[in-house]
Amino acid sequence: QGQLVESGGGLVQAGGSLRLSCAASGRTFSSSAMGWFRQAPGKEREFVANINWSGDSTAYIDSVKGRFSISRDNAKNTVYLQMNSLKPEDTAVYYCAATYYTDNYYRRPDDYTYWGQGTQVTVSS
Repeated sequence: QGQLVESGGGLVQAGGSLRLSCAASGRTFSSSAMGWFRQAPGKEREFVANINWSGDSTAYIDSVKGRFSISRDNAKNTVYLQMNSLKPEDTAVYYCAATYYTDNYYRRPDDYTYWGQGTQVTVSS
């Protein structure tokens, strides 16, 4: 069984930056596409970004394009989400997820099998 553990969340002022990390253990995810999702209070979990197995293809939700960047280090079994120019509407619990697929065409939570416990990101205005 694989496990994903997120870190790097916290409280930041609008315009600030955070870098989330997702460390995998128990199995290698180097052949899996990985994704970041978020869930704000009272809202459904939504796709934020994903990356294919090799790291050369990424996708983002429109609201974070140009501000967020997803990357991975397969040697470290870790995925990152660099978040810049943060806005109050980015406030949510952020989840890392892994899918059995190798490419990053998939954006639905149901497409992902492994999930982390989440890390809180709060952006104050």
